[in-house]
Amino acid sequence: MPENPLGGFGVTFKAMFKKRLTEQYPEYKKPTAPRFHGRHQLNRHPDGLEKCIGCELCAWACPADAIYVEGADNTEEERYSPGERYGRVYQINYLRCILCGLCVEACPTRALTMTNEYELADSSRASLIYTKEELLAGLDEGMVDSPHAIFPGMTEKDYYSGLVTEAAPGTVQQEPHSKNKLNEPPQPAETTFGPDEPAAAEAVREK
Repeated sequence: MPENPLGGFGVTFKAMFKKRLTEQYPEYKKPTAPRFHGRHQLNRHPDGLEKCIGCELCAWACPADAIYVEGADNTEEERYSPGERYGRVYQINYLRCILCGLCVEACPTRALTMTNEYELADSSRASLIYTKEELLAGLDEGMVDSPHAIFPGMTEKDYYSGLVTEAAPGTVQQEPHSKNKLNEPPQPAETTFGPDEPAAAEAVREK
């Protein structure tokens, strides 16, 4: 038996008389750290073209198998990124994601980063599978939405060297092939999320 049986209650008694800290959430949201691991974002080049090249390295690096990527080839008539390939389908399953950031480290083009947004709760499982349209960064001044032609006289290397700072004058958005005369829906992606989770075909949806 210990010499002082009340000694173990010291921490308890100290905490009992401390002032209680109450977070006024959601009225007041505490600022997060600058490098906080929140919701992901697919970034753009300064002219509006996408940085993602559909290499799938982020999906391979993910320890929770939460990322699904389908790459496709760019054409001069429909160009989404400066290089040969782009991410046609991009999904992150936040039912699985552990926000570790390994996907960001694996990305060779700095296309994938993490924001400070942490409010990811929702009322259904399907709504927590974020699609490319939901993850893609918005347009800033000087940008034109993809697909569109690359900056005249520039190469893919020039984009990553920082030589392209905005869209060239007269740049216009190209007509995506998915918006054809037949108005066919986009091809559904194969699912890797398991039989008990929403199919990826349901997650690839138009906004």
